[in-house]
Amino acid sequence: MKTLGIFLFDNVEVLDFAGPFEVFAVGSQLEDYTKYSVITFSKDGNKIKAVNGLAVIPDCALEKLPHLDYLVIPGGEGSKAVIQDVNVMDKLNSLINQSSWSMTVCSGSRIPAKLGLLDNNPFCTHHSVYENISSISPSAIPCPGKRFVQTSNQLYTAAGISAGIDLALFLMMKTFGKSLSEQTAAYMEYPINFTES
Repeated sequence: MKTLGIFLFDNVEVLDFAGPFEVFAVGSQLEDYTKYSVITFSKDGNKIKAVNGLAVIPDCALEKLPHLDYLVIPGGEGSKAVIQDVNVMDKLNSLINQSSWSMTVCSGSRIPAKLGLLDNNPFCTHHSVYENISSISPSAIPCPGKRFVQTSNQLYTAAGISAGIDLALFLMMKTFGKSLSEQTAAYMEYPINFTES
């Protein structure tokens, strides 16, 4: 049984995490919850407030997180505070290194940028955040015309907000098969895109 974790923090963009959550949770449901589980976590496990005030209670704290096979890092204004928290960043770096793959959505790309993981690598982010990422990681290669890209062997980055759904479906296909990804997209009534475009 695999585990997919979604990192939550104050002022996270709602669809950044809710889009991938829906994709992976629906996929798990369609497989009768036998292939993997989906959990959410935050720094301390306490309730967080997303952008525009949505309150969310994570499943657990970073310190009590079980082994993760896959990691989702959403974005939002709160990512600016996350990259200033040395302890959280150290733990996220470890999670990225140990996961089979990690994905960022939107300005969540600030986190791997700060960790040096975008250096000399292609990346996507929200259209308004490219300049900021380039200031954090000057050698990173922006890909503003794409919905998502494979940034490195274990890291994928998506453009803004809704692009996280495209990347989640793509990674579901790569990890659990095209059939499940197509079934999930059909259930969600979402037009599917399996290419880095």
